[in-house]
Amino acid sequence: MIRILLPYHLRNLAQVEDEITLKVEGIVTLNSIINSLVAEYPMLQGTILNHLNQKRRPLLRFFVCGEDITHDSMDTPLPDAVLNSTEPLIVVGAIAGG
Repeated sequence: MIRILLPYHLRNLAQVEDEITLKVEGIVTLNSIINSLVAEYPMLQGTILNHLNQKRRPLLRFFVCGEDITHDSMDTPLPDAVLNSTEPLIVVGAIAGG
């Protein structure tokens, strides 16, 4: 099982209180996790990845094991700590302003 921590606005949209746990088949990558997440919570469709080009939304960042993986390939296998549920995938809503 993969643990996922979403920012408040996505938790609210998905109607979940706390972290989400998902079973992800095959090689666990950011792409496979997001696909499984959207399959389980269809209301998140288009909120993490753009509908048209499937690129991440600009104000979301992804962290695993304390490292920012936002700009890594979406198909890079994630560390064992994520696979064995020791560490969650953390999705953070970036703050913008001036």
